[in-house]
Amino acid sequence: MEFPGVDGFLGTRASLMLDVVFLAMFLVIPLMAGSIALARFRRQWQSHKLIQLTLGIVLLLAVVAFEVDMQFLTKWEARAEPSPYFSEATQWSCPAGVALIVHLMFAVPTALVWVYVIVSALRQFPKPPVPGAHSFQHKLWGRVAAIGMTMTAITGWVFYYMAFVAS
Repeated sequence: MEFPGVDGFLGTRASLMLDVVFLAMFLVIPLMAGSIALARFRRQWQSHKLIQLTLGIVLLLAVVAFEVDMQFLTKWEARAEPSPYFSEATQWSCPAGVALIVHLMFAVPTALVWVYVIVSALRQFPKPPVPGAHSFQHKLWGRVAAIGMTMTAITGWVFYYMAFVAS
């Protein structure tokens, strides 16, 4: 089938950026977990900081490119239409539409929390970073961000399957 936008490379109906983000989350989650482990168990706070900043910048760029693709280049609804889980007529109440809503319920707040965690860490921790008065808040909101990012990935993968893989 012919769809608007640039086709992906995974052999599904997804666009290029959908495939990139789908695969990127398989790297982001383990890198995030490894970064947390460096801080928590090895006390390598500078490495944790560099990895988290790199992930934050890369994800920001990926989300911007993804949104440009979704809003202006790719009509994702046309790509999802062949799915038994999607109907453009009932876009937000069909199973794939509900999966997208659930995904967005994790993705949007997680992005905001992650920005808060990064910005507050940059403002509150000394250079080079060491534990201090801000550590409790950082750990608390960092856990919220990590759980949110994991759920964002899982719900994104579910939506991807329902909309672009299922036939």
